[in-house]
Amino acid sequence: MTAKVVALAVNPGIQRDGTIFASASYIDGQWVRFQRGLPRKIGGYTGAFLNASGVSTGVIMSSTNGLNYIISGYSAGVQQWVTNNVTAVGTGPSTFSISSSYFTPNANNLWQFDIGYDSTGGGNLQLIAHPGQNLQYITSNVNTRPLFGQFTGTSLAPVGVFTASGTLTSGSKLVTFSSTILAIGAGVSVTGTGIPSNTTVVSSALQEYGPIGTVAIGTTGSGYPNGTNSGVALIGKQIGSGATATITVSGGQVTNVALTAGGANYLYGDTFTITLGSGTGFVGSITALASVTANLWTATLNNSATASGAQTLTFDNNISVSGGVVMLYPYLFVYGNNGLIQNCAAGDFNNWTSADSNANNVASTKVVKGLPLRGGTTSPSGLFWTLDSVVRVTYSPQNVGTSTLYWRYDLITQQSSIMSSSSVIEYDGIFYWVGIDRFLMYNGVVTEIPNSMNQNYFFDNVNLSHRQKVWCTKVPRYGEIWWFYPRGDATECTDAIIYNVREKTWYDSGQAPGAQRCAGIFTEVFPKPIWADYNPNTIVEFQGSVTGTTLTVSQVFFGTLAVGQIVQGTNVPNQMVITGFGSGTGGTGTYTVYNPTSTNVTSEILTINGYTIWQHETGTNQIMLNHVDAIYSAFETPIIGSGIGLVGALQSFGDNNWTRCERIEPDFIQNGAMDVIVTGKGYADDVDQPSSPYNFTSSTLKIDMREQRREMRLRFESNTFDGDYQMGKIVLSVETGDVRGTGNP
Repeated sequence: MTAKVVALAVNPGIQRDGTIFASASYIDGQWVRFQRGLPRKIGGYTGAFLNASGVSTGVIMSSTNGLNYIISGYSAGVQQWVTNNVTAVGTGPSTFSISSSYFTPNANNLWQFDIGYDSTGGGNLQLIAHPGQNLQYITSNVNTRPLFGQFTGTSLAPVGVFTASGTLTSGSKLVTFSSTILAIGAGVSVTGTGIPSNTTVVSSALQEYGPIGTVAIGTTGSGYPNGTNSGVALIGKQIGSGATATITVSGGQVTNVALTAGGANYLYGDTFTITLGSGTGFVGSITALASVTANLWTATLNNSATASGAQTLTFDNNISVSGGVVMLYPYLFVYGNNGLIQNCAAGDFNNWTSADSNANNVASTKVVKGLPLRGGTTSPSGLFWTLDSVVRVTYSPQNVGTSTLYWRYDLITQQSSIMSSSSVIEYDGIFYWVGIDRFLMYNGVVTEIPNSMNQNYFFDNVNLSHRQKVWCTKVPRYGEIWWFYPRGDATECTDAIIYNVREKTWYDSGQAPGAQRCAGIFTEVFPKPIWADYNPNTIVEFQGSVTGTTLTVSQVFFGTLAVGQIVQGTNVPNQMVITGFGSGTGGTGTYTVYNPTSTNVTSEILTINGYTIWQHETGTNQIMLNHVDAIYSAFETPIIGSGIGLVGALQSFGDNNWTRCERIEPDFIQNGAMDVIVTGKGYADDVDQPSSPYNFTSSTLKIDMREQRREMRLRFESNTFDGDYQMGKIVLSVETGDVRGTGNP
């Protein structure tokens, strides 16, 4: 029989669900993607930095002034690398300094980051960071402090904590300030010299003050006795603590009497004393005050001061949440337990008491993620995910009685779910995420993303005990959204499910080594994805001992010690972090460490691990320092007999013929040699019988063979240095093979 010449036509994507026999798409693959409906190898990756001090649980990246900043959060803090804007070549890491009063190293720290814009237009961007202790449980209710610091800097401070100079009077609850400080409002905690413990602000106000000017005294018809009288009313208020003036009344109405007190300024709300003369007239109330020249901010405390004079006081809004942070410019939002969503005043991360700041519980379950949302006339807007709902927040000021409500909270759905707080991403204005049992999207309404390709493959195998390690990123050049996840019994991510929004299909990474990533990001400025690895490499080995918080290094075998590194050893407690230099500056000497259990360590061999930050979609190999490794890539067709009316077709006809392949005419944009393997079965549930590999290069015109299978498939593989391929239209010479009912080839 003359062979038929047919083009290999397969639906794009890799179908893992269902049976191989029923699939019309590719049935297997590793490190392969689809473009124009055809398979091509996923790009290579280069180890940009091998010295991250811990496994990254959150990454953010942004560029300014010709430099690119990669910022990674790990269990013991935050680190930063600086590169150029084209490739991840640069320096680092720099470890951020964070006060131990507001941050504790913890193995469950899962970081959320954002960049806060400068509301003044001065270009002073702020890095926003939150170390939620959520890595083990998405439902964790442990509150931790959101942090912020100047972007491109290397220090972070707690949100809502600031200092101000205020004047105290011993025994008084009133504090005065030389300038208006709107961030000092009711409920803010106060500490400092002269401030008792557990002191908070009861109220604050802007009040007029100035020199005591000319006042008018009106007759009231009743006289004051001669002598000293305290607390004379000044337009219904009081003035000038300790001020004294002498008024001599000779009878009748006395007006325009000048009160002076050495030129000092006095404030509404205080008291002063008028000493009356010996006259016999009448004195009434003071009815006017002249020469008011300025305003003064005051705060009333719940406790009286124990000292007088100007003091530097610390004010704390006590902002602490379990969920995370997001910028809805110019507002910083924090969120967490019991549906809490809270925001600061516009452009002021220290002000959480003004009218446009707010705190609201919008659901009964924890809020775990927030992202900006296009809002049109109701901007800023945001979308927030709780454990079982999706809520939209919009800026929509409206007057209710004498009050103004600035924010509107809309429940989009209460029939949703979310796999992890890092599993949500925005792609061209549409939000995609993984629920607990399906894939979801939001484009005005919440809908399910159809997935008949690998939905069971993912949900049946994701390690739910480590669900918070599922994270999401995108590769827009190829229209892809990647969800990395720990598969089977793995405790770190070993595979990735990929949704191609451009091709409208699904595939996966095939548990390739390139999918062993724990966090990452793609930005529209830096052209490549930056993904972090969780596999450790020992970068420092030394002889050392620990007493209290002092690490003594007696000998360094290799590597350099640095602040932020986590010390490991037989008797070393988890999260022992180097926090400062003593006599040592990278080699022998002493260092300050965070010792969480106060465990002393006798002299032993200690190590420090480094973790790799990879630049992906770079070249075709895996490159780490001078080591270059080929990246294996492969894809496997469904049963090819289904396309020519043989076994596997929707309507098989004729005799029970096998499929015989006599020739393959490869059509690839190809670099390096490739192999094609003919495989297949006698029955759908039989065992595969693969052929020996047929090797071909870019110059190979045809591959002759005489292979036959009842259910035939083709597997193409690339595994050479610099190996790359894009498949075109492959032509097959096939014919009806032997007539057999059973057995294998």
